[in-house]
Amino acid sequence: MAIPIRGGVNQSVLLVVFFVPVVVLAAALSPDSSSSRPALPSSSSSSSSSSSSSGGGGSGVGINSNSVLVALLDSHYTELAELVEKALLLPTLEDAVGRRNLTIFAPRNDALDRDLDPEFKRFLLEPRNLRSLQTLILFHCVPARVLVSSSSANSSSRSRSRSPHRLPTLAADPLSLSHHDSSAAVVVGGAAVVHPDAVLRPDGVIHGIERLLVPRSVQEDFNRRRSLAAISAVLPTGAPEVDPRTHRLKKPAPPSPPAPPGPPIFDAMAPGPSLAPAPAPGPGSGKHWFDGESQVKDFIQTLLLYGGYNELADILVNLTSLATEMGRLVSEGYVLTVLAPNDEAMARLTTDQLSEPGAPEQIVYYHLIPEYQTEESMYNAVRRFGKVRYDTLRLPHKVVAREADGSVKFGQAEGSAYLFDPDIYTDGRISVQGIDAVLFPPTRPSRPAPPSLPPTASRRPSSSASPSPSPPGEGNYWKRRARC
Repeated sequence: MAIPIRGGVNQSVLLVVFFVPVVVLAAALSPDSSSSRPALPSSSSSSSSSSSSSGGGGSGVGINSNSVLVALLDSHYTELAELVEKALLLPTLEDAVGRRNLTIFAPRNDALDRDLDPEFKRFLLEPRNLRSLQTLILFHCVPARVLVSSSSANSSSRSRSRSPHRLPTLAADPLSLSHHDSSAAVVVGGAAVVHPDAVLRPDGVIHGIERLLVPRSVQEDFNRRRSLAAISAVLPTGAPEVDPRTHRLKKPAPPSPPAPPGPPIFDAMAPGPSLAPAPAPGPGSGKHWFDGESQVKDFIQTLLLYGGYNELADILVNLTSLATEMGRLVSEGYVLTVLAPNDEAMARLTTDQLSEPGAPEQIVYYHLIPEYQTEESMYNAVRRFGKVRYDTLRLPHKVVAREADGSVKFGQAEGSAYLFDPDIYTDGRISVQGIDAVLFPPTRPSRPAPPSLPPTASRRPSSSASPSPSPPGEGNYWKRRARC
């Protein structure tokens, strides 16, 4: 027996009125609503919706073997795939494919090998330019499904006024897509699409283009870096020149007139550069034409980076104030050659040699030559003259150099040292030559004492012995004295 329900129609109406706003509100808050999707050409909107519903990537879907990113590893696009790996963009693209369809405008390998500038490629692969490489790769990726072939077919049946479409990319810059009336070709970002719809996958499309697309920000960054490199390659006025064949400093040009007064004949015949200071004001003038402090810091830093000369650098900076004095000399126009003993040589110094007041300064002064000498100039001098004496800052002592075993040997006998590390630092003002021993000035040998006379008693003749004959001339001396 059926029981009639009173008021059923009114209850149904109330349920419909209650649930319809809830459904509308849920549809408005859905992330897949059409308002959150990027604006695409009208010709591809229908295909985009159908592909996303059929097999696109929803949020949380993993990357499978049929993904568009796997298809990017095809033999025609391996160069671009390598750039993606070097740009560390695989997680970013996997996340983009997992959330929506992805369209990649990819140049083929032959296009990259033929048209990409080698200098621009080196710029992209430098670690400091990683952000520019990432921007360049993301500029080729559109977070939507764009079918170029269907877009051009639909556009041909419509009006001939084809304004370029602006496609949002994963980079900050948008990408323009346009159609040519004459050839019906599709152009994206100024490059023709030569292989439209080359790879079709459920989660994306790959179109082959004729060349690499370079956004304006990357091009400006490249131009700025290239301009800075060109400016840094210009040598300042008066900088030393290096011979590209021998990788050694070229001899400085003769001084411009007025020429300095002629040196004495001994200095004129001395080998190597002149002993006179560089053409600049002398000591105490108050005018600093060179930044000697920076040059001394530079050569001390070079000693530390070269390795094996930390003890000498510690003496110059911490134990003494010689670094400041050397910087003052170089600022006033003088040049210096430093004979730098290595750490093994400094370790052989005894406590007695360093304990006397001023001993470290005197040791270093004997290793400073007030000339600019390189390994080549010193070796040529000893080859020509056999033995060369160089002045030092420890006056009046000189350092003797001679040729030995195809190298330059300083000092004499046991206190000698070989030129061990040539041209550690050469900047035209300071030259550093590494040696394997600490040099000391030769000590003057003391005059031998007169031989001691035998005892007087041993020279007196005994009373029983016969008198010894007097030396020649002694008897005549007493005879002449008696006559007087």
